[in-house]
Amino acid sequence: MQNSKISTQDICSIAIMTAITAVMAQISIPMPMGVPMTMQTFAVTLAGVVLGAKRGAISMIIYVLLGAIGAPVLAGFSGGFQHLIGPTGGFLLSFPIMAYLIGVGTKLRKQKGMFVLFLILGTAVNYTVGVLMFCILMKASVWTGFTACVLPFLPTAVIKAAAASILGLKLHVRLGEALQWT
Repeated sequence: MQNSKISTQDICSIAIMTAITAVMAQISIPMPMGVPMTMQTFAVTLAGVVLGAKRGAISMIIYVLLGAIGAPVLAGFSGGFQHLIGPTGGFLLSFPIMAYLIGVGTKLRKQKGMFVLFLILGTAVNYTVGVLMFCILMKASVWTGFTACVLPFLPTAVIKAAAASILGLKLHVRLGEALQWT
């Protein structure tokens, strides 16, 4: 995406990552407080790592917009604007920021600790925006939001982030060489 031009390869890679996110959203386990455990954050992390900051964020913007207009790309083959303004909407709305931050970390990965720092930062933004929106809409305390939206998800978040990072960095190197991505 140099010189603000977008190539056919960019369009295809963004579309593929958007589709992967839609597929990963269907791997979903309902949870008691209404926030399902999905593989979406695996896909968001993968988007940031493989595509980089701008392309990763664009793929997530497209994913969120597809969900907003009613395409059945969200968890449970659902879609519609109501999901973006509902209790789990903050998580969805923060996906582009999460992918962007992780993409920045990928670019800085040769600087000691920067990749992990941005991976954690991207995930923290996702949880923060998600919990805030959950608390506001559910009229819940921050503690309730934390125990409903963060605590049960931490073990799998670490596993998903590690797996997406390992796979994503390998793909990034391979695709980066082929497509001249930075």
